[in-house]
Amino acid sequence: MSSLRSYTLRSAPIELAGDWGRMLPRSADLVLERMRHACLDGVRLVSDHQPTKLRVEEHTAGPPSIWLHPDGNSMAWIIVDIGERDWSKLAYQFGHELGHVTANSWQADAKPAPPCQWLEEAMVEAFSLRGLALLAKGWKADPPFAGDNAFGDAIAEYRDNIVNHYRALADSQGLTRDAPAWFADHRSEIEIPGLNPFAQAMSLTILGEYEQAPESVEALGTLNRWPKRTAVPASQYFRRWKESCAELQASPQLPNRLSELLGISAR
Repeated sequence: MSSLRSYTLRSAPIELAGDWGRMLPRSADLVLERMRHACLDGVRLVSDHQPTKLRVEEHTAGPPSIWLHPDGNSMAWIIVDIGERDWSKLAYQFGHELGHVTANSWQADAKPAPPCQWLEEAMVEAFSLRGLALLAKGWKADPPFAGDNAFGDAIAEYRDNIVNHYRALADSQGLTRDAPAWFADHRSEIEIPGLNPFAQAMSLTILGEYEQAPESVEALGTLNRWPKRTAVPASQYFRRWKESCAELQASPQLPNRLSELLGISAR
């Protein structure tokens, strides 16, 4: 018999909770499983903090989030808020929160904090957008619901709308022209926790890194394994992140590239 320790984020059982209305639980579960595989297949899971269960709870109001339950168990608890059978939105929200779980932000001590939380938000948003592209392609070729191939195009369009909005933000903010100047000029606005407009813009730059170097996605699993997590200054954040990559023998390409791009010395 397998022990609980044998579970990983890729294999941990998913359970549904909350108010799913008239949505069939089996249908919601199929979408979640498809998105999990789209996000994680081919990604090396390096974290030494793997949940043994994923709970996905549907709320009828409020933003998607991770519920930081203080009971000490090894379940990652994801909150979503979608409309009736809005599978694109479910996949997108779940993918973002799954990114936080991948980045070790699911246990009780994982409270978001400035100044570096924005960067985690950008990374997990890119993680979800990458997953959506793969989900759309897989859905069109082999849909989870018989005869529903065309919905793959709807997922792709949903994703494109997000990407186009973020691209316009990046252009208007100056990120695409000079990233170090963008960070220096807007730093007080950038280092606000949450998926703020600057984090949204940066997510496309990170998405490009994921697409060019797929092995860089594994560096998410090395995040937040140090005291104070995102509450340390950016230079310390990158230094500790690179040290964590070395500890877990993960590719340091993503922290190396982002610290260089933003002009941050990892001292």
